[in-house]
Amino acid sequence: MISLVNDYSEGAHPRLLEKIQALNLQAHGGYGLDTYSEEARALIQRELGVPAAIHFVVGGTQANLTFLSAALRPHEAVISVASGHINVHETGAIEATGHKVLVAEGVAGKLTPQGIRKVVLQHEDEHMVQPRVVYISNATELGGVYTKEELKHLRAVCEEYGLWLYMDGARLGNALCSEENDCTLRDYAQYMDAFTIGGTKNGALMGEAIVLLHPAIQKDFRFLIKQKGGMLAKGFLLGAQFGELFRDGLYFQLALHANKMAMKLQKGLLDAGIPLWMYSTTNLLFPILTPAQLTWLEQHATFSIWERRDDDRVTVRLVTSWATDETKVDAFLTALQQR
Repeated sequence: MISLVNDYSEGAHPRLLEKIQALNLQAHGGYGLDTYSEEARALIQRELGVPAAIHFVVGGTQANLTFLSAALRPHEAVISVASGHINVHETGAIEATGHKVLVAEGVAGKLTPQGIRKVVLQHEDEHMVQPRVVYISNATELGGVYTKEELKHLRAVCEEYGLWLYMDGARLGNALCSEENDCTLRDYAQYMDAFTIGGTKNGALMGEAIVLLHPAIQKDFRFLIKQKGGMLAKGFLLGAQFGELFRDGLYFQLALHANKMAMKLQKGLLDAGIPLWMYSTTNLLFPILTPAQLTWLEQHATFSIWERRDDDRVTVRLVTSWATDETKVDAFLTALQQR
């Protein structure tokens, strides 16, 4: 059996565990005000090339909840595509703060300027919530990657209507290492008002870095982190991990491996005549299976059902990770060819 159910089932890359073990019996400052968190901020800052406030929290939902509750006034709302993580997989965390998620039209899981503009123009007076933040995820929940040109156009429509542009980077490493990507962290720093850098799904035990670029959003942010339950007393555990990930490019190496394993699987699926819901260049794959193929897959891999289709076929989601064993991928593909 090969595990293809998600990219956070394994613990952490050994280098990160070794770092934590080395720090284990030392005393450290609390709440992210330690030397290791400061070092991690400096390493990320080096990649950004512009001033930013960088905070570490345990998980992606905490990051999204904390940022959006900080950026939105009581009458304001956030725009997302239907498949956006804040709209589907965060148990109404944003709505629970009193802020509405406005669903906009997108293409293959990516938000478009036209979709944003349509939502803004539909909310024209004080009888409706006022759109204020545009939420995108990169890579998207469907494995898509935003190009520099796409981000440029999103930035332009946000400036036209006075909107913040925020990117959920839970799988940012996979986006950065995608063959269709033409952006760097410096580009994201240019186009975004804020974004996150995911560690949980790219080799860390846990942790996301929140990067705040616009000065107006930086003010009093640590108060919000504390209020929303995101301030880890042992914050050095997060800082130490991000320091190792960004010290010498490990973050990108791990994401590149996950993508490489997915591309190998994708080619094997296509060679076996199995269609894809959409072509991917990241670590998320969505093959469409017949009932017989689904039964076979259940005997060889763990995975998740994405959609049950009207023609009795099923779209499944396969996810590779930084820890996916290539020998298991090869064995899986050999079995697939022989079925």
